[in-house]
Amino acid sequence: MTAIIDFHTHAFPDTLAQRAMEHLTKQGNIPAFHQGTISALLESMDKTGIEKSIICSIATKPNQFRSILNWSKSIASDRIIPFPSFHPDDPKYADNIKMIKDAGFKGIKFHPYYQEFNLDDEKMFPIYEHIATANLILLSHTGFDFAFPFIRKADPEKILNVLSRVPELKLICSHLGAWKDWDNVECLLVGKPLYMEISFALDFLEFEQAKRIIVNHPHEYILFGTDSPWTDQKKTLHLLKSLSLDPTFEQMILYGNAMRLLNSVS
Repeated sequence: MTAIIDFHTHAFPDTLAQRAMEHLTKQGNIPAFHQGTISALLESMDKTGIEKSIICSIATKPNQFRSILNWSKSIASDRIIPFPSFHPDDPKYADNIKMIKDAGFKGIKFHPYYQEFNLDDEKMFPIYEHIATANLILLSHTGFDFAFPFIRKADPEKILNVLSRVPELKLICSHLGAWKDWDNVECLLVGKPLYMEISFALDFLEFEQAKRIIVNHPHEYILFGTDSPWTDQKKTLHLLKSLSLDPTFEQMILYGNAMRLLNSVS
């Protein structure tokens, strides 16, 4: 197996996958590249030569936490690394974080649009502080989103506000910093010590800007991600390789940076 870690994928329980995929495909008006099940993801990984994938769940209601946690436990393996989710409005967020940590998970996934919050809302800072204290990774959607009006809920300025208040938070910004807000990524985020994964970005960016952002950012803070099933894992890998990065840097993006970050959670 090739040494590649995909830091941003999605899948659903077999009993829910078809309904969830139909709904999300219609809502975002984007095609899916597999059926959204764990078996379909593993098949895609095998075809692409991906060793491990992080599965990102999104709790859209507080009462979904337990079912997401239990499903995450049931699918965890050497190749599938779940990041459970809880809703930020859940008053039991501290207990949820402890349960995620005690279950041995490495991180948590948030999505400001689906979960209806701004990244730097005041209510979020106690949550971020608890996540940081638990030494967990937070992977958050950042930038705009296909399925929602282009309202600034997770833009580069908000990212900087979060990190200025909770600098110890292991925050990963999805979609190369902020989807469809890459000019501000270049102005405000590039060069700063914050993690960015590349999912759903290289498909939309001009070649020159994509390479400029990646090369000029601290090399240890770039991660490979695809957002599968909403992109083809093999195509995203091809797009990264088309940038003709230094081979050592490319391997850091594909594996080394992710492995080091995952190993930092104990």
